[in-house]
Amino acid sequence: MATSEGTYYVPEQSKLPLWASFGLFLTVFGAANWMNGNSSGPYLFLAGGLVFAVVLWNWFGAVINENMAGLNSAQLKRSYVWGMSWFIFSEVMFFAAFFGALYYIRHIALPELGGATDDTATNEFLWKGFDASWPLMNTPAEAVDGNAATVKGPDQSMSYSQVSSIWTWLPFWNTVILLLSSVTVHFAHSAIKNNARRAFNSWLGATIVLAIIFLFLQVEEYVHAYQEMGLTLQSGVYGTTFFMLTGFHGMHVFLGTFMLTVMWLRSVLKGHFKPDDNFGFEAASWYWHFVDVVWVGLFFSVYIFG
Repeated sequence: MATSEGTYYVPEQSKLPLWASFGLFLTVFGAANWMNGNSSGPYLFLAGGLVFAVVLWNWFGAVINENMAGLNSAQLKRSYVWGMSWFIFSEVMFFAAFFGALYYIRHIALPELGGATDDTATNEFLWKGFDASWPLMNTPAEAVDGNAATVKGPDQSMSYSQVSSIWTWLPFWNTVILLLSSVTVHFAHSAIKNNARRAFNSWLGATIVLAIIFLFLQVEEYVHAYQEMGLTLQSGVYGTTFFMLTGFHGMHVFLGTFMLTVMWLRSVLKGHFKPDDNFGFEAASWYWHFVDVVWVGLFFSVYIFG
């Protein structure tokens, strides 16, 4: 237990970390089964997500109750800041690995498959006629086997170069929405610092609405990609990298939306947060700004220059 004079914090025993691990395992296990065509995959994925959501709700509640009871020392509050900072840094590294994979595929692996280097002519012997351009619309297997190929590229790409009008392009509107949500969450932060609770609730509520709209539009984009563009997880390396990057980002948007919703409910229902004591909201807003920055990187690397 922490005290106002305490210099360190020893949390009470809890089963929440165990349940969090179980929920995450179930989510990943369900996702893997889902991608491999197992009919139980979506249900396992949903079950894992629900378990993790319940764990987060209870974990947030335990920390909130400690803070409201005055048990949090200055040292503990600093540990929260460092903990959130390291968590966001780990997420930066997480996405850096995916962006790195995309760079490697586009600028190193693909040119070599196309025989771009002086000491390789693999394409001439194994898949003559293969066009090593990005987005990869025709896989090496298609260059050899044509329509009989087991791995085929998509019919259309998500690249901006293929768009007839930017005003009907979903990625553009998703970018506008996320950038706007960064502005509204900043206004919410400024409002709580000035002890303007009504403005805080309004701006934070607007951020949550924008986040939900983003998620809805991304689902629309995926449905359109699968049903009308032939762009799926099985569409060669282009489909794999597209859904890997945008899908994991979408998962982070969902998590950020959940966090912001908890903060909004705390303020509206319980009157939590003060101008000098609002780190729970600040941590969620940091995470939201991080999610927005990642999307800007995705927008240019996957959509504009994709």
